[in-house]
Amino acid sequence: MKKVLIAYRLKPEGLQELAGKYEVTLPTGKSSFSREEVLAMIPDFEVLVPSFSFYTDKEIMERGARLELISNWGVGFNNIDVDYATQKGVVVTNIPNSTREPTAEFTFGLLLAAARRIGYYDRKLRTPEGVSWGVYADAGLPVYGKMLGIIGMGRIGQSLARRAVASGMNIIYHNRSRLSKEIEERYNAKYVSFEELLSTADYISLNAPSTPETYRMIGEKQLNMMKPTAVFINTARGDMVDERALAQALKEKRIWAAALDVFEHEPRILPELLTLDNVLLAPHAGTKTMEDRINMSIEMAQNIVGFYESTYPVSRVN
Repeated sequence: MKKVLIAYRLKPEGLQELAGKYEVTLPTGKSSFSREEVLAMIPDFEVLVPSFSFYTDKEIMERGARLELISNWGVGFNNIDVDYATQKGVVVTNIPNSTREPTAEFTFGLLLAAARRIGYYDRKLRTPEGVSWGVYADAGLPVYGKMLGIIGMGRIGQSLARRAVASGMNIIYHNRSRLSKEIEERYNAKYVSFEELLSTADYISLNAPSTPETYRMIGEKQLNMMKPTAVFINTARGDMVDERALAQALKEKRIWAAALDVFEHEPRILPELLTLDNVLLAPHAGTKTMEDRINMSIEMAQNIVGFYESTYPVSRVN
């Protein structure tokens, strides 16, 4: 019986596929295993399930003499040294299907909340000074008829586009490669250069994967290309943005607002961001509903079963 080490205490409802066929070890009495605990236990396991915030590096894989599969509980895999896993012959999988719709849903929610200043109004109404009830004071921005620029028009980007089109927005996008004519026509989406997207979009959503090539792809230069009325949304990964440059652009009002669900050093947030009224912050909650988190576990477990039993398609990264 293959042994599966799950680094985070996942609910049993999502792990039924593993019951009786795999020996599963999860944390008890706490939310997660520490890195030191994983290092001590991993030599006895064929499968490791890290969460999206647990970094699985060379040291862990070296200790995992029996390790055959890393079944990531997340769609992004920048928390895993995939190159070294490939060298070791360890397969890495992710969960792109269960994360697609909830992340797109949350991204569009952030877009609306930042544009219409929903979080700002709520926050200010709870303080002694309150917020102006005047006709024009503290006004937000409209969404209908505006241009949404999507950086990374993959599964999540396309699901975001569907929501935006339904709300009357126009779509431009930038990808490593252009999408098919059929997909572009579905969303009436126009492929543009990275620079054109930054300089013309009213709303800019970062939905690309985190790779060495996309590290800090949004920095001072890119922020200076954006409109002063631009709203920037990041639900991808925090290391793709120079957070200090973003905070400075927001402080100087070189862009109008930002909405961030991810940060470079989670759960720590750059202190400057916490002081600004024109940034909306969330705790990496793009998939954070009970139903969606259980669906993530189901897809993760099906990757394991599919890998060993060939009964489900396996979402391989390497």
